[in-house]
Amino acid sequence: MRRRQFLQLSLGTVAAAALVRRAYARDSVKEIRIGYQKNGVLVIARQQATLEKQFAPQGINVKWVDFSSGPPMLEAMNVGSIDYGAVGDSPPVFAQSAGANLVYAAGQPITNGQGILVPNNSQIRTIADLKGKRVGFTKGSSAHNVVVQTLEKAGLTYADITPVYLTPPDAGPAFASGSIDAWAIWDPYFAIGEIKQNGRILVNASDITKTNSFYIANRDFARDHGAILREIIDVTTATGKWAEAHRDEVAKSLSAVTGIPLDIQAVAANRSSFAVGPVTDDIIATQQGVADRFYKLGLIPRPIVVRDAVWKPVQT
Repeated sequence: MRRRQFLQLSLGTVAAAALVRRAYARDSVKEIRIGYQKNGVLVIARQQATLEKQFAPQGINVKWVDFSSGPPMLEAMNVGSIDYGAVGDSPPVFAQSAGANLVYAAGQPITNGQGILVPNNSQIRTIADLKGKRVGFTKGSSAHNVVVQTLEKAGLTYADITPVYLTPPDAGPAFASGSIDAWAIWDPYFAIGEIKQNGRILVNASDITKTNSFYIANRDFARDHGAILREIIDVTTATGKWAEAHRDEVAKSLSAVTGIPLDIQAVAANRSSFAVGPVTDDIIATQQGVADRFYKLGLIPRPIVVRDAVWKPVQT
């Protein structure tokens, strides 16, 4: 009897200690650091201060950190410089393969707003015409996946093109000057290429394959501050739901935060998907396909299991 009572007491003590640790972890958060790019739901959240309104009553500050693309954002997240951010499908694959300290927190199917541009007067008319051409894109970005799958659809291989690895700010001038023959990119740069840099859409990514974007969290932050992460995701989801029904206002928000002209952000806003949801089995399967393809091509050094990096909230 004494042993049973001791075990019950011990289990109760462990459970109580876990609750204390969770409470302490929550109380210890003074600032949430959000990584964002020049598009999407998090830009709208910043402009509307939806996260600030959520966390200010708890004494938690929100810090916003701007990135030109997903790979450097996830590098910062891996070392703990930011806690949460939005990226396309490829950066998490490269990061997980490198052993990064990250988890998938939420998902968002991409319906439009990315693809491959060529100059309006280019002789490139079909995917097959990309053979032997210089194609610019950000290494490890969602555009990387679009290029790989676009080539596959035409029976070409990665070796059939000359990849030119450029960040979006560098790729735009290279495209405008003719230094690259094609540019794989996402909005708002996709819209800038069309409207300001005389680009023509060769392919939309949505015509090639299913693609997703993701909300990624630092693994330690997710483990230690799961309740706060849940609140961040809830606010992100609510902001996305609002954006789906208010695209004109979305364009104004995007323009206000990024400084990109309203006419360009209007094009991006009207063709974007903003709905945020859980990382479903279908999304995981699609993402696993990206990872397997990249490993087969030698773009990542080892195979990965995407599901291993999906956040599993602790039930309380």
